[in-house]
Amino acid sequence: MKRLLKYLASAVVLLSPLTAHSADIAGPPPLLVPMFSWTGFYAGANIGAAWTNSSWTDTLTLTNFNNNNSGNGVFIGGGQIGGNYQIGSFVIGGEWDFDWAANNNHTNGVVIPAGNIVVTNNNRWITTVAARFGWAFERWLWYGKAGGGWVGNNTTVTNTTTGVSVSTCGNLTTNCGNNNNGGWLLGAGLEYAVTNNWTVKLEYDFLGVGSRTFVIPVTSPFLAGDTFHSNNRNVQEIKVGFNYLFNWGAPVGGRY
Repeated sequence: MKRLLKYLASAVVLLSPLTAHSADIAGPPPLLVPMFSWTGFYAGANIGAAWTNSSWTDTLTLTNFNNNNSGNGVFIGGGQIGGNYQIGSFVIGGEWDFDWAANNNHTNGVVIPAGNIVVTNNNRWITTVAARFGWAFERWLWYGKAGGGWVGNNTTVTNTTTGVSVSTCGNLTTNCGNNNNGGWLLGAGLEYAVTNNWTVKLEYDFLGVGSRTFVIPVTSPFLAGDTFHSNNRNVQEIKVGFNYLFNWGAPVGGRY
């Protein structure tokens, strides 16, 4: 009997490693963490600077009022909404943004018998709608933009000798409302996902704005009936911003 018990005890010792190994095999599989994905809708805000480039020519005095953008950058700030869809490393989507611009004055004058004439160009807001396409490297996204944009703009011609102004609305006032002027947009940027939902970005945009013509009213006390024309106008922007990404996640199979 003692010999039998001894044999049983030896068998238990020999089988215990196999029992432990079987328990390991039957345990739950390791938890896989979803990889980060750019797919999803997002919303955010931005701040930056903008520069305009334009020149005006009038037919009466044959003067070129060159309102170029040398040193005339202004503050802009606003927000954006959009969506991404990631296919492998390729990311496509679309974005709409809107930015308020600080009062953007560009003035040049010419002296005529009626007085000193100054042309002032004010861009009050900028909005764009564009497709986004880029290449993702884990949490980094290099992207380009292409689409269109509009500028809320008014232009005022002022006789500084008499203090009388004529705006693009045709009123003898400097408090004219905005006039929309649109064009094409190209841009590029870099975005980084700080967390699964929060991202930061740096972006450059070039907005080519269409030509514009307006006529001084015949009732104006100066330059009555004169026609002002501008072409090759553009707006350039540099912006930094952040987005909250409503991330849809990605198939399991990897880690951050």
